[in-house]
Amino acid sequence: MKVIAITSCATGIAHTYMAAEAIKKECKRRGYLCKVETQGALGIENKLKESDIESADLIVFANDVGITKAERFNPYKDKIIKVTPHEVIKNPKIIFGE
Repeated sequence: MKVIAITSCATGIAHTYMAAEAIKKECKRRGYLCKVETQGALGIENKLKESDIESADLIVFANDVGITKAERFNPYKDKIIKVTPHEVIKNPKIIFGE
């Protein structure tokens, strides 16, 4: 399974990166491929490529502010799950419905 994620929080500092790490760790634990784009105080980091988005089995939006360039994901709305950074930090299994 290939998981991609976009994380962002109101201040763009701690929770953005903590959520990214939580998602990556949970995917690694499961043996899944994972790429995470962070949208924090430094802007967009590790920007997802169109090929990453197209080939993803699951797209995670872990944000409590708007996502920059969200229109990239419009054709793949059926693959998107939305959580807050706090939720995924507390329980990363939430992205898999657990």
